[in-house]
Amino acid sequence: MRNVILMAAVSLLLGTTSAAQAAGDRVPAPKQSWSFQGLFGTFDRGAVKRGSQVFFEVCNACHSLDMVSYRNLVEIGLDEEAVKALASEYEVQDGPNDEGDMFMRPARLSDHVVAPYANEKAARFSNGGAFPPDLSVITKARVGGPDYIYGLLTGFTDAPEGFELAEGMSYNTYFPGHQIVMSPPLDDDMVEYDDGTPATLAQSSKDVVTFLAWTAEPELEERKSLGVKVLMYLILLTAMLYVLKRRIWNRICLDEYTHGPYVEEFQKNLDNHKLPG
Repeated sequence: MRNVILMAAVSLLLGTTSAAQAAGDRVPAPKQSWSFQGLFGTFDRGAVKRGSQVFFEVCNACHSLDMVSYRNLVEIGLDEEAVKALASEYEVQDGPNDEGDMFMRPARLSDHVVAPYANEKAARFSNGGAFPPDLSVITKARVGGPDYIYGLLTGFTDAPEGFELAEGMSYNTYFPGHQIVMSPPLDDDMVEYDDGTPATLAQSSKDVVTFLAWTAEPELEERKSLGVKVLMYLILLTAMLYVLKRRIWNRICLDEYTHGPYVEEFQKNLDNHKLPG
């Protein structure tokens, strides 16, 4: 029994040490300025549209977006016909048909964004054993949120001298441990924006992070708008209740001094100080 307790204590100590080392390897990503931050923050529609282009032209080759339907893309201002054309480039399984067989058909607006791999095993096989995570809520699922995702996309660099980089791994400044299976996904001019914006690494990274922030929280603007309205209502209600409280207590105090025991005392004092007449 004592040996079991000792082994458990050693395992806990080693686990704590490993966690501390991992935390020590983490370099905080620099803070960025995002349009959707703050009480009155909103999504930059231009950035969201450009980010969707980056996702479907680059990121969707490995990453899924399971919680988003093609029709949701119309909500960010994309042309419905263009979204229909985008969806039709992918096939989804449907059925059964009249003969009881499943069949493949082009995706529609009502379908969820088609994943690049049929299942997790196929994804791992194509990526050296690593599983590319679904990006639907990635900005909420990672410590540091949008800043970390932006840092990850722009943090690829050559390994410093003396750093042992495993075979098939890339060095990333902001990834815990600095070794990541993913190769640098973005670079300057990898996409050609429809609006003519220069597609630098920094610009395309910021745009796709803005898009992923929208997929993670599409109701953000509505929620903030409702929150501001509630705050204004509460401020107005508080002011009204304060005025009402003042009026009620002023009346109570006036009644107390005109009809209460203070009246007799006031009358006696007045009688004692009558001027001779």
